[in-house]
Amino acid sequence: MNIFADSAGPLLSALGTTIMMAVIAGVAAIVLGTIVTAARISPIPVLRGIAFVYVQFFVNVPLLVLLILAVFALPDAGLLLPLTPTAIIVLALYEAAYVAEAIRSGVNTVGTGQIEASRALGFTLVQTLRLVVVPQALRAAVQPIGNVMIALTMNTALAAAIGVVELTSEANKLNLVQAQPILIFSVAGLVYMALALIIGLSAGRIEKRVAIKR
Repeated sequence: MNIFADSAGPLLSALGTTIMMAVIAGVAAIVLGTIVTAARISPIPVLRGIAFVYVQFFVNVPLLVLLILAVFALPDAGLLLPLTPTAIIVLALYEAAYVAEAIRSGVNTVGTGQIEASRALGFTLVQTLRLVVVPQALRAAVQPIGNVMIALTMNTALAAAIGVVELTSEANKLNLVQAQPILIFSVAGLVYMALALIIGLSAGRIEKRVAIKR
């Protein structure tokens, strides 16, 4: 295990990058996914169409393709961003589509009677979504969103393909020096599993605390 002790600094730094990417992209994905959901259930056909195309595009295009495309396409468009922010943006856009689908499933748990009651009270569409529909949908979709966050954390490993020095990338560098792939990548896998367990347990706790009593 000396190989890990000798490389503890770079490995911990890479792990910090992985966690940072997952947190920032996760928060952005939840915010954007909520907006996309609101657009998908709005009565405005144009908004519904845009949201539908957005979800279908990101659900059906591989994340690795999007990452590589962003690295080469953004500079050509005049947007010069460091690799890590580029990866975070792509991850957020990609996972937001899955968050939107998770929240949309939560929308189905909101009774139509509540929506009709809000209209009877004079609520506008935005007020109905903000005060009635979205809060309940989010509470009902905690566990599905948690699953998306787990997938996002695992997907940060793909950022290694575009040069981001995160956990998988640093593990690969260590393996090139030590030639211990089974040991090194098994430990890296255990770290990812620990992160997934933390997210899953946290989502379970949040779900219990915000569960709607029916």
